[in-house]
Amino acid sequence: MLRRHGMLAAIAAAVFLFVLANGGARLATDWMWFSSLGFSQVFTTILLSKVVIRVLVGVVFFIFILVNLLPTRRAFLDVEPIVVENENVVAFRQGLPWRQFLNERLLTWACFGVSLVLAYMFSLAVSGDWATWQQFLHASSFGSADPVFGKDIGFYFFKLPFYSFLYVIAFWGVLLVTVLVGLSYFLASPFQGIAGFMHRSRAPVHMSILVALLLAVKAAGYILQQYGLLFSPQGVVYGPGFTDLHANLLAIRVLFVLALAGALVMLANIWLRRAQLLLYTIGGLIAASFVLGVVVPAAVQKFYVEPNELNREKPYIEHSIAMTRKAYNLDEVEQKSFPAGRVLTRDDILANQGTIRNVRLWDWQPMKSTYSQLQEMRFYYEFKDIDIDRYTIDGEYRQVMLAARELNQEQLPPQARTWVSERLQYTHGYGVAASPVNEVTGEGLPQFFLKDIPPQGIEDLRVTEPRIYYGESTDNYVIVNTKAKEFDYPEGDTNVHTTYAGKSGVTLGSLPKCLLFALSLGDYKLLLAPDVTAGSQVLYYRNIHERVPKIAPFLDFDEDPYLVIHDGRLYWIWDAYTTSDMFPYSEPYQGRHNYIRNSVKVVVDAYNGQVAFYLADPNDPVARTWGKIFPGLLKPLDQMPEGLRAHLRYPEDLFRIQAHMYATYHMENPQVFYTKEDRWHMATEIFGSEGKEQVLEPYYTIIALPGEQKPEYVMISAFTPQNKKNLVAWMAARSDGENYGKLLVYEMPKQSLVYGPAQVETRINQDTTISQQLTLWDQKGSQVIRGNLMVIPIKDGLLYIEPVYLQAEQSKMPELRRVIVVHGDRVVMEPTLAQALDAIFGKGEERGTPATGDETPSPAGSADRDKTVSQLIAEANRLFDQAQESLKNGDWAAYGAKQEQLKAVLQELATRESV
Repeated sequence: MLRRHGMLAAIAAAVFLFVLANGGARLATDWMWFSSLGFSQVFTTILLSKVVIRVLVGVVFFIFILVNLLPTRRAFLDVEPIVVENENVVAFRQGLPWRQFLNERLLTWACFGVSLVLAYMFSLAVSGDWATWQQFLHASSFGSADPVFGKDIGFYFFKLPFYSFLYVIAFWGVLLVTVLVGLSYFLASPFQGIAGFMHRSRAPVHMSILVALLLAVKAAGYILQQYGLLFSPQGVVYGPGFTDLHANLLAIRVLFVLALAGALVMLANIWLRRAQLLLYTIGGLIAASFVLGVVVPAAVQKFYVEPNELNREKPYIEHSIAMTRKAYNLDEVEQKSFPAGRVLTRDDILANQGTIRNVRLWDWQPMKSTYSQLQEMRFYYEFKDIDIDRYTIDGEYRQVMLAARELNQEQLPPQARTWVSERLQYTHGYGVAASPVNEVTGEGLPQFFLKDIPPQGIEDLRVTEPRIYYGESTDNYVIVNTKAKEFDYPEGDTNVHTTYAGKSGVTLGSLPKCLLFALSLGDYKLLLAPDVTAGSQVLYYRNIHERVPKIAPFLDFDEDPYLVIHDGRLYWIWDAYTTSDMFPYSEPYQGRHNYIRNSVKVVVDAYNGQVAFYLADPNDPVARTWGKIFPGLLKPLDQMPEGLRAHLRYPEDLFRIQAHMYATYHMENPQVFYTKEDRWHMATEIFGSEGKEQVLEPYYTIIALPGEQKPEYVMISAFTPQNKKNLVAWMAARSDGENYGKLLVYEMPKQSLVYGPAQVETRINQDTTISQQLTLWDQKGSQVIRGNLMVIPIKDGLLYIEPVYLQAEQSKMPELRRVIVVHGDRVVMEPTLAQALDAIFGKGEERGTPATGDETPSPAGSADRDKTVSQLIAEANRLFDQAQESLKNGDWAAYGAKQEQLKAVLQELATRESV
């Protein structure tokens, strides 16, 4: 038995030592990693903050618990004559079996152990509050105050959370000790009853002091609770309304006085020793809380506010509108009118070629599949995402789609998935594919600016360092500068090899460092690999979604980091946000934060993994506070290389949040806001192969904004009125030069109808020629995919443009086959955007023919006009079958020719139906 217990103890000790060693090893390797990137100060600040706050809380609570438990020892050791006890009870107490084993030393150690365990648990619970403490120490001012208490908003961001933190741990700590001490006294004398308990020399005094302290802490909590009213979710707006400020606030202040009075009563009870006072004090406070905090506010709301709610709540609605707009930066939105009724001419189209040449005909979802089929080259490469950016190509400002060709080790064949292959050989991706958003080959495929391995393409997108060691698919650690050959890229039947020249990894060096990494990474093979040398580097935390937040866990990040080509190298740019849920009167977005700023731009070198944080919004107090906590972490934006600054863009997540909030908070009139009569919604569209209606996602494009001469890179979102589908406004976020970050909203005239995206989709569906064509395509081995509908402003008019893709069942490679353009009363679908525009606006002096069936369409020949309707239907079916056969055979030229013939027949059929 003893031997078995010894073995169990040895195993437990070994497990403990392993866990301790593993945690220490991970801490050490993290320190090396932060140091290799130049962020050692960030590591030490966060680590020391966690240690200090845990030690402070742990020590304070250890002393507090121990000081209160030690006096309870005498209750277990002493047998005091109690008037309510008879001789039998006393004798029984003296003869309790466990009393025979108690002595003062044992009880002291028991108090010490309990205090230590509870203090450790308390300290463990507060380690995540290091940021609250640091923000309190380095608070910044907002320069504006809340409309109720007149305190600077920075108080709610940086001070109030820390005070609330102190209150929570103090209240629960005192409550726990009070219960623990009371339980100790009860267990020491379980047969005395309340009367006997109150006549003991120590217990009543001790308990009265603790209850008095608990009530004093509760009184402090009431002070903080009044500020919490600024974040009340009750009422017609977020934040305090009439009832909160005239009933709930009064109740909190009365309860504050009652709690203090109760604390004084408990101190007096040290001499009075009346159990009833304890019950009356606590019971009275609970009853008063219910009456003042529940009954009275409900009565005020029901009988005073609701009968005249708008007038009662009007000033608080104004507060909510103003503060919410400020919190989301909506107060800086510039509002303009957009007539939208103008019918564009061909001259307008010719004068806005910068806009027309950048209409995005490729959506990222079908483009990702097409890229994968055409440019992944090998099964172990993948395009994780398609990014959209802009570049100057041959002197012209162009919108470009690009994707990094990353290496996914999960897709290596089983025989290649050895430790050496995954850790030493297959270490990086290679190159990038890029194409303009609007150019298409004759086969309906993207026209690449940059493609193949090694990268081949135009000089303006030249890549001299195509290797990608850090990206969105680099989930595993690798070791470079080893004796093993590092795979670079495939070339014919052989492979080209390379050696990593960067310095961002951690050099293994000595055997102790190797042992640390083996423990930290959980990989003992690292110690045994003969190819690993002292000069080898470990590259870890390579996925940028893990790498960047590990350095700055206090920032929120956009969902989509994007790839940039600059000076022949590849970089990731990632938008970071400072957020909070502590902005007074500001409505939270989807129940989360109620304040957001895009204050930081992060740049990661895809080759060497170097990370740089740039302060994009120096006016943001939250960012300023983090800059004080971590000096040198946030560099001024003007230190970012100019070539990279040219690729900064308004972030999509921020724009989506602002557009969502603006749909409600564009209403600044309290009465209109109260009735929600002018509330907007995000426009919808029909998208994909299933034709489902979805929210029209914001999209980047290059356009000349109304009143501007030069095309610029903007993000656009469209709005519709509540319960209607017509277009009521569109929002644009600017990204270029000194206009970066500006928001514009163009409102449609209220007296006339402007088609919204969903209405345009309906018009497309109702066009007989288009619907028949799409129906014929969407059969027998092919699938029609409808792309995003884009609303393109040109001068005072609007173009609606939607690409149509065709995907063969066996290829999974969508091809752009048609472009639908809608303007005014015209709806056309043509093989290219240029042809569609010609169909609407004409070539030169010629006018295009509408495809709505209102006039005779042009494509049908005289032979078709001589046929009957039945013959035309048979001819259409024959052409369709021939086109499908060509599609299956991969003969795209024949397929296109048959489709053109089919289109002519369908147009003749449409003409017959309209007669």
